[in-house]
Amino acid sequence: MITLDAQVEAMLFWKGESLSIKKLAMIFKKESKEIEDAIINLEEKLKDRGLVLIHKDDEIILGANPEMSSFIEELTKEELNRELGKAGLETLSIVLYQGPITRGEIDYIRGVNSNLILRNLLIRGLVEKIINPKDARSFMYRPTFELLQYLGISKTKDAPNYQKIREEIENFKNGAQ
Repeated sequence: MITLDAQVEAMLFWKGESLSIKKLAMIFKKESKEIEDAIINLEEKLKDRGLVLIHKDDEIILGANPEMSSFIEELTKEELNRELGKAGLETLSIVLYQGPITRGEIDYIRGVNSNLILRNLLIRGLVEKIINPKDARSFMYRPTFELLQYLGISKTKDAPNYQKIREEIENFKNGAQ
């Protein structure tokens, strides 16, 4: 049988974002104390591994072990020097023309998981996370000032064919429902 700490680990990995102890307790239908104990067990199992649990208030997230920071920094620099690629440009376009937008909506439009692409765009400073005004427990993505400046526009509505592309995306979303 899979242990609760393994379930917490899998959930944090799958979500790719922080989760509160309260939220984890709701997901697994357990008491907060049981979740806290599972987190302690998970931290023990992660010792001398590449991942650690990072705590902020009552939220936790899986992160890279600080001992890996120089290696991660090197990989990040390498990643930032590469071209965005088709998937990156596609995702960036969705955020630019449709943002603020949730990851779920991006995934729906693209038809694939966009977690890694969004992470790459966040690292590059092209998109930013904001709290979803409809659900304070989730995030939305929007273009950054740096992206607008790089594109030479002062607001997203100045992007090429802005209105036409927004309409096409809306038609796609409405037609697929």
